[in-house]
Amino acid sequence: MKLSRIALVGAAAASTVLLVAGPAAAHVSVQPVGEAAKGGYATLNFKVPNERDQASTVKLEVNFPADHPLSSVTPQAVPGWDIKIDKSKLDKPLDVHGKKITEAVSKVTWTADGSEIAPGYFQQFPVSVGALPEDADQLVFKAIQTYDNKEVVRWIEEPTEGGEEPDSPAPVLKLSAASDDHHGGGAADDAEEGDDHKAADTAAASTEKTEAAASSSSSDTTARTLGIIGIVIGAAGIAFGVLAGRRRSA
Repeated sequence: MKLSRIALVGAAAASTVLLVAGPAAAHVSVQPVGEAAKGGYATLNFKVPNERDQASTVKLEVNFPADHPLSSVTPQAVPGWDIKIDKSKLDKPLDVHGKKITEAVSKVTWTADGSEIAPGYFQQFPVSVGALPEDADQLVFKAIQTYDNKEVVRWIEEPTEGGEEPDSPAPVLKLSAASDDHHGGGAADDAEEGDDHKAADTAAASTEKTEAAASSSSSDTTARTLGIIGIVIGAAGIAFGVLAGRRRSA
């Protein structure tokens, strides 16, 4: 009996921990597709779960870091959602490939238009960004989630290193070490380049085989033609000899 009571108490305590931890973990987050290397470009997915049982998410606002402005921000179209891009002037222009960039995207807003994030579902909002800063280890994107019942949840609290996760943490993008090509896809590019070389070698070999076959075919055709001509000449010579013999006999 004592063991049963202890087991019941332990199970109840564990379920309480899960219930408390569940909602805290379900917040707006950001993850790169592949890696997000310093100085490179990356595609980011902003993942938005719906945390309410009686309301749907109809709007997401993502604020881009002002301390590390990004010269290129291109959201991917999401069916059923309108996209608005806000830009702001930079205090210090960015030098990108020799071109001065005087403004950068400060916020991207997705608003439901015929679609929404229903209870029990989540939605991802992809954005291509770059160039990522080389002097930072992470980027913080403060996000605001709005429900159709007018409730607004602000995911804007910045986590501290070694500290506990805030109640409403802002999405944080961890940056990896800079890659040689600064595009975050060196391995894939090398593989594609290798495939290109293989394709070129295959094409060259095929061309050589074709030329050899054509040359062989041409030689065979010439030999056959000469053979036929020889036969015709030989037959003509025999016929001439027969006619000459008949004339002498006559």
